[in-house]
Amino acid sequence: MNILHTSPLNELGYHFISGGYLPEGKDEYYLRDQQQPHTRTYRNLQPVEVDILIRNNNTSDNWQHILVTDGFNANQVRNCKFFGLIRIGKLDPVYREFHNLRVPVGLYNSTIISSDIGDNVCIDHVSYLSHYIIDEDVILNKINELATTDNAKFGNGMLKQGEEKKQRVRIEVCNENAGRAIIPFEGMLPGDAYLWSRQRADHTLQQKLMELTENQFDTRRGFYGVIGKRTVIKSCRIIKDVTIGTDAYIKGANKLKNLTIRSDADRKSQIGEGCELVNGIVGYGCRIFYGVKAVRFITASHSQLKYGARLINSYLGNNATISCCEVLNSLIFPAHEQHHNNSFLCAALLMGQSNIAAGATIGSNHNSRSADGEIIAGRGFWPGLCVSLKHNSMFASFTILAKGDYPSELNIHIPFCLVSNDVARDQLIVHPGYWFRYNMYALERNAWKYVERDRRTDKIQLIDYDYLAPDTIQEMAAAIEYLETLTPDDKDTARVQGFENSKRTVVILKVKDSIRLFKEMIRLHAGRCLMDHYKAHAFTSFEAFKQSIPHTTPAPKEWVNLGGQLILKDRVQQLIQRIKKGEIQNWEQVHAFYTEEGKTYETDKLEHAVTGWLQQEQKTIQHFNEEMFHQLLNNVLLLKQKMTHDIYESRAKDYSNAFRKMVYESDEEMNEVTGSLESNTFIQLQYQKMEELKLEVEVIRQKLNLTASQKVL
Repeated sequence: MNILHTSPLNELGYHFISGGYLPEGKDEYYLRDQQQPHTRTYRNLQPVEVDILIRNNNTSDNWQHILVTDGFNANQVRNCKFFGLIRIGKLDPVYREFHNLRVPVGLYNSTIISSDIGDNVCIDHVSYLSHYIIDEDVILNKINELATTDNAKFGNGMLKQGEEKKQRVRIEVCNENAGRAIIPFEGMLPGDAYLWSRQRADHTLQQKLMELTENQFDTRRGFYGVIGKRTVIKSCRIIKDVTIGTDAYIKGANKLKNLTIRSDADRKSQIGEGCELVNGIVGYGCRIFYGVKAVRFITASHSQLKYGARLINSYLGNNATISCCEVLNSLIFPAHEQHHNNSFLCAALLMGQSNIAAGATIGSNHNSRSADGEIIAGRGFWPGLCVSLKHNSMFASFTILAKGDYPSELNIHIPFCLVSNDVARDQLIVHPGYWFRYNMYALERNAWKYVERDRRTDKIQLIDYDYLAPDTIQEMAAAIEYLETLTPDDKDTARVQGFENSKRTVVILKVKDSIRLFKEMIRLHAGRCLMDHYKAHAFTSFEAFKQSIPHTTPAPKEWVNLGGQLILKDRVQQLIQRIKKGEIQNWEQVHAFYTEEGKTYETDKLEHAVTGWLQQEQKTIQHFNEEMFHQLLNNVLLLKQKMTHDIYESRAKDYSNAFRKMVYESDEEMNEVTGSLESNTFIQLQYQKMEELKLEVEVIRQKLNLTASQKVL
């Protein structure tokens, strides 16, 4: 039976802070007054204004409780019911227009309860507006319910006074059994979510992270919902316990409950038709529209949900897009793409720059006695069409999975692999370095496009989108060490165990060639880092250049991908120790750590690159001389030339393949539809960079006084 509480009509709009939660000596508006900008002076209605309001079919339980500013125009308030303390700003005799919606400034056909309404607000047909602070120039049109309760948390995982622990909202990332659950808060970065979701056996750390988070919150009851300047909300059904930034645009939403929607003039967030969002935080510049369902979630800045996507118990990183498909219990770092209606992602940690193809079911097959499996994938994870994976599985960076149903758990610890399930021969095939051999166009273009599409304006976490970076370099170094233990046959193929949880054969292709290829990439990375270092300082002698290169350890240090930001592992451990000791007391200080690490990244990356290269060459920094640097520069040029050629050739295949050409009546039509190969701007950019690289190398040679006889042309 539904329990319908009954109270006197004259109490409607009052006693917002119930029970014993109102501090002694305070009225129920004390928090509302703190939230309200103190730029307006209010006065009581004049008798003539009350007469006009009554004539215009407005009612109030107490006209003395309606306060207005100078500039208030009673003629622009019609057919409204007021309850509780109402404060209204000026109302100019104008109308506002936004996306062809034209509405007059003023209050019309609405029920308004205990709210503050800023200057030149347009409110029309809002059936129930309760306990909101509405800033100036806001448009509210055709809304069924827009209300705030006294214990509103606005998507944050706090407990208000008097609430029990079971009422706390958690986001159960990475595992369906809630063992890695995190507590959401406004401004949570991918690095925060990752840091919290790991180290679960370190109870001291977990307790300190809880304290950091609780310090973010004000547990008092009685905060009002806020709608920022110039925000437009139209044709929505239920908006409850939602606070909204400036310049947001919300249209046609079914239900928005317990949310913070971050938005401002430079990073406008939009929510569109048919959306139902509950218990979440929407980051700056997000776009969510067309039937999206999201529950217990965070979308970081500039991410998108669209076309019926379902996002549940998940964190979606910056500049990511999910459409049509279903994502559950996942922690996704920035630059993720998933566009297809029948793709499914569950209980996964994806470390950025990932792409989930149509028909992929990532982690849908539980093969333990409980739904407690996990999948961890490094940067650049790309499962192909109709790939099906089982928990638990792990993948090194830039793993691409060919179409297939993978029957066992996988542990692919070699990066840049193509993995395929050979059903006919009942074997797993691992092809190291596949990207470098056959798909340089996609590899290089993806690195370029992620930089171009990074719309973050507040880049607290520095993200390196290059496929050659400390994480992939250390994976390639480990792969070389592993591959060198194998004994390939005359076809450069080896048969091994350990890549999947089965007894069937695992075949590794091109073993020796992959060792050579990975060493080339490590050499290329070192050369590029040294060239960048030279350009940043413009040394005039090789000795000064050499002395400036950091070298503190004989072997490369280990790195961690902390929410998309690559940070030295020992620095992360230092951060953890500082948190545990109480030296770091809030998340702002954690974010300051990210910023500081970003400032030292280039230096740290340089040391790692040079140390890793010298280790592969079986040399130390003492061996580094002009001749070695000359050879390295030449290798960089040769590799860049080859890669530029491979970029062209990998794209050129699309123009020579008969099956791609057969849908066009002529080459001219194909070029008209797809663009010609010669006009491809990305390929032209690569040739331009190649020429620039040649000039840079020549400048370095001249400045460091390297003689012509040393040059290897």
